[in-house]
Amino acid sequence: MTHQISGKTKICGIVGDPIEHSMSPVMHNAAFKELGLDYIYLPFRVKKEDLGEAIEGVRAFHIQGLNVTIPHKVAVIPFLNRIDTLAQKIGAVNTIVNDNGLLTGYNTDATGFLQSLLEEGVEPRGKKVAILGAGGSARAIAFILVDRGAHLIILNRHVERAENLARDVGKDVKALTFTNENLATVLEETGILINATSVGMSPDTDSTPVPANLLRPGLVVVDIVYHPLPTRLLKEAEAVGAHTIDGLGMLVWQGAQGFEKWTGQKAPVSLMRKEVVKALKHEK
Repeated sequence: MTHQISGKTKICGIVGDPIEHSMSPVMHNAAFKELGLDYIYLPFRVKKEDLGEAIEGVRAFHIQGLNVTIPHKVAVIPFLNRIDTLAQKIGAVNTIVNDNGLLTGYNTDATGFLQSLLEEGVEPRGKKVAILGAGGSARAIAFILVDRGAHLIILNRHVERAENLARDVGKDVKALTFTNENLATVLEETGILINATSVGMSPDTDSTPVPANLLRPGLVVVDIVYHPLPTRLLKEAEAVGAHTIDGLGMLVWQGAQGFEKWTGQKAPVSLMRKEVVKALKHEK
């Protein structure tokens, strides 16, 4: 049965630029329908210069909640009333909750990533973890893993960015230039490897950030890229007997946590995952 929009329908959505590729509308609208909630989730393409007005519109139109994606995760912060402690540490927001005009920002990228590890039986506490990249996703992942008690090494092509992130995260986080030589040395004593770059993402599906000869059995290899599923990195890691985790879990869990903040209902996580996989297959 098609959802009937009424004067009581609550609106959630996502702001970004571009926005056409987002899987969030598929995921959230399926979840609303599954639980019989009178909500709708819409994509809003918002240019950088219009972000402030767009956030004012959230208040004016009584939009229940928003996801925030590239390029607005940092720029949105000054327009909010409150920032959750973790989001403040990370310096980025991907989820907004509107409580009668009072807008609170959260970072469920970080908590969603951790949940994606835990559901695969991977506990990062006390483990040595190598993170490839020092951008927004790497930042969220680094903070949540340090909070969890992991020991981090961040590798980035421009080492200054890795050093800046390491300094911000603190707690003896190391930074190195991302070269195959450095990566080979790091992986000798690392239990978990995380690709937090976009290398291998569609349409550049033949690329991988890690030479196959550096992968080994027993290594946990996580790739936050979810288009394609699996990436070349994960295919090659699986071939040598590594434990692989794709980016779908992070996507779904960050969405599920936002869903729960907006609705107060437990998110139908397995359905959300199934709908995203279906949509990704349809795109091929």
